[in-house]
Amino acid sequence: MVRRKKRELTNHRPNAAIVLFNKEGKVWLGRRANGSGAHVWQFPQGGIDEGEKPLIAAKRELAEETGIRTDLVKKLGKVKGWLAYDFPDDVMQAPNKRLLWEGQKQKWFAFQFLGKDSDINLSAHSPAEFDDWKWVDLVEAPKGIIAWKRPVYDEVVRQFSRYTRHKK
Repeated sequence: MVRRKKRELTNHRPNAAIVLFNKEGKVWLGRRANGSGAHVWQFPQGGIDEGEKPLIAAKRELAEETGIRTDLVKKLGKVKGWLAYDFPDDVMQAPNKRLLWEGQKQKWFAFQFLGKDSDINLSAHSPAEFDDWKWVDLVEAPKGIIAWKRPVYDEVVRQFSRYTRHKK
């Protein structure tokens, strides 16, 4: 299930996630570093630190994972509440998170990218989260993500589709 009541998510890691739109209405996807296969493309995302506001976490994660400075983005909107997924029993990625959490609950933000492609630097933070990136149509994003995260991506596409025609 994607949407859940707050009390059902106490054992889910708080996370901020970003959909970055360019001037043409396409979205930024990164290929997970050291990933293999067709389902290693995703939006920037990361944990919300204790006491950190979700919007601040989203901007921090975007800067860490893409090198994009916060002055080069403008908030367009957000998904109300949390979207969540559970970790499958067989998931072995990030075993330290798997032992502590049942899944992730995410606050999703849409940002307009005000910069140029040359402002993107995947090695701005070490270790790099992504080793490649591309601009795609929003509806294409769920096809690149691992299956157990896909319902969240489908909901994000539904809610953020109004920004695909957004121009600066």
